Amino acid sequence: MLILIAGPYRSGTGDDPAKMAENLKRLEAPSHALFRAGHVPMIGEWVALPVWHAAGGKSVGDDLYEEIFHPVAGRLLQLCEGVLRLPGASKGADNDVRIANERGIPVWHRLEDVPGCA
Repeated sequence: MLILIAGPYRSGTGDDPAKMAENLKRLEAPSHALFRAGHVPMIGEWVALPVWHAAGGKSVGDDLYEEIFHPVAGRLLQLCEGVLRLPGASKGADNDVRIANERGIPVWHRLEDVPGCA
């Protein structure tokens, strides 16, 4: 399955690039386990960051950032077959879960609950 890993990226960082990088590492942490279980892990920032940079993005939270980051997750959820929601406050991740629930896409809150990852 293509599984979106959702959790805090920008939330709680005060837009500090080092803190955002730490959050991205936390998002990436379960990716190898998902891959070993036969899944393809996906993180919205893996798509959004290069698109934002290519479009000329300069400041986190600018209009271009807002135009790209959350819509990327919505588009990915048209392709994903599951969501792994990691702990932590995140409006974006909560929105991903909401969209997944509306579309009938399974949402797991523990890696161990994802098929093949027990």
